Amino acid sequence: MKTPMRHGVAVFLVITMCTSLLFVYNASYNNASRDRSDVDSGQKEPAKTNAKPQKPQISTLQGYSSIIDQKTLKMHCNSCALVTSSGHLTDGGRGDEIDRTECVIRMNDAPTAGYRRDVGQRTSLRVVAHSSMQRVLRSRQELLNASQDTVFIFWGPGNYMRRDGKGLVYNNLRLMNQVLPRLKVYIISRQKMLQFDELFKRETGKDRKISNSWLSTGWFTMSIALELCGRINVYGMVPPEFCREPAHVSVPYHYYEPSGPDECTMYISHERGRRGSHHRFITEKRVFANWARTFDIHFYQPEWTPAPVGGNRTAPPAPSGAPGGATAATGNT
Repeated sequence: MKTPMRHGVAVFLVITMCTSLLFVYNASYNNASRDRSDVDSGQKEPAKTNAKPQKPQISTLQGYSSIIDQKTLKMHCNSCALVTSSGHLTDGGRGDEIDRTECVIRMNDAPTAGYRRDVGQRTSLRVVAHSSMQRVLRSRQELLNASQDTVFIFWGPGNYMRRDGKGLVYNNLRLMNQVLPRLKVYIISRQKMLQFDELFKRETGKDRKISNSWLSTGWFTMSIALELCGRINVYGMVPPEFCREPAHVSVPYHYYEPSGPDECTMYISHERGRRGSHHRFITEKRVFANWARTFDIHFYQPEWTPAPVGGNRTAPPAPSGAPGGATAATGNT
């Protein structure tokens, strides 16, 4: 009786020991497999870190306030394509090149529909003169309704932009922004406009008012671009002496008005004007050429580089400090 019982106990112990050894073996194998798997996966995927992704640089541009909430404009671009409205852009085929730039800057009511091959279609910033507001509204389907991501900066005389209910342009912009609340509409402050005047005087030695001049939208746009952009590629701007060359090419003042006035005729008549609303287009281009000797500015269509200036010269003011604006004079573009 005792012998079979001993055999049974012995068999039970043997089975138990075998089962335990098998369990231990399997556990060790699984752990080793997991360790190898972890090593393999560690070789295929980079180790996770707690480092936060770097945010894009955003600059606060003083002097440009939102129509809706008066907040200051915050925007920065490493590279910009500043597209003029010149007839030199026609048949250039630079549209894709322009659209590939990080930010595209346009002026007034210059269209892109129908001109995409030469001027592109993207618009990051549009600088608009008070005198062009009605034309922008007439083209609202293209320039406003389809431009929800575009920043608009409007400039104008202080009496037109006042916020006390008597500013005609400001009131219209408020109404426009209420109808299209997603539009990013900003205006240039009076103080900033005075800075633009002072910048013109400092760069040219001429007082804008005394010389009976009105700053152009091109002046505002280039000055704003200096604050906004790292590199500026300007399309369609001729060098200062271009129109004085006997064999210069004749092109329309606006690429979208092929039957409009000749560009050089417009430039020279304004430069010589002493009465009425005249811009100093050629004088402004001399300033832009000087800036291009210091800042990262490049000109295309036509392609040109400012000639070096001998001797010491005073560098133009840094973008963050000086560009400001014209004052309460009526002006065109």
